Amino acid sequence: MRLGLDISPDLVSVMAAEIKAGEKAVSAAMREAGSDLKSAWRGQITQAGLGRRLANSIRSQTYPRSGESLKAAALVWSKAPIIVGAHDTGPSIRSKNGFWLAIPLPAAGKSLRGGRITPGEWERRRGLRLRFVYRRMGPSLLVAEGRLNTKGQAVVSRSKTGRGKVTAPIFLLVPQVKLPKRLNLDRDVERALERVPGLVVAKWVEEKARR
Repeated sequence: MRLGLDISPDLVSVMAAEIKAGEKAVSAAMREAGSDLKSAWRGQITQAGLGRRLANSIRSQTYPRSGESLKAAALVWSKAPIIVGAHDTGPSIRSKNGFWLAIPLPAAGKSLRGGRITPGEWERRRGLRLRFVYRRMGPSLLVAEGRLNTKGQAVVSRSKTGRGKVTAPIFLLVPQVKLPKRLNLDRDVERALERVPGLVVAKWVEEKARR
C-alpha cells in the first residue's frame, strides 16, 4: 500500500506570503510611528513658543530606506539637537571661562548675526565703552554713558552740553542661569512605543485582507 500526502495550498507558498505580509506590516507600522512622533515633537516645540523654524528641525526616516523588512526601524531626530535638548532637560548654563554670563537688556539691541549680542560686539558697533558696576544685592551690571534713541537703545551722545546723556544699563552679569524645561520629548517617545505592537497587528491584518 502506498500513501501520499498532498498539502493544498502549498505550505511553502503560504509561509512566503505570510512573511511578505509581515515585512510590509512592520515597515508600514514603523513609518506611521515615526511620522506620528515627528508630528508630536513638532507640536510640542510650537506650543512651547519656540518657533516654527525650530519645530521644522525635527526629521524622521524609516529604515531600510526602500523595500520592506521584519526588522524595519524609524529614527526621529533634530537638526538642532543642542537647542532642542536644552529645552528638553532645562540645564544650568555657565560661562565657558568661569566668569560672568552677560544677559543683554533692551538698551543693548540685537546682534547682527542673530541671537544675543555680546559685550564685545556691542562696543564695536556702538563706539562706547562698557563699565562694570558691582552690586551686592542682585546681578552686577555693564553700563555705558550715552543717550537712548527712539528705540530705547544706548548710542553715542553728540550733545556738547551733556543734555540727554544717561548712564544706561546694557548687560546683566550673572554667574549662571537655569534654562526652564519647556519640552517633554520622552513622553511622546513612550506613547509611540506603546502604539507599535498594535500598529503592526493592524497593518498585518490589512495586508492579509488584500490577498
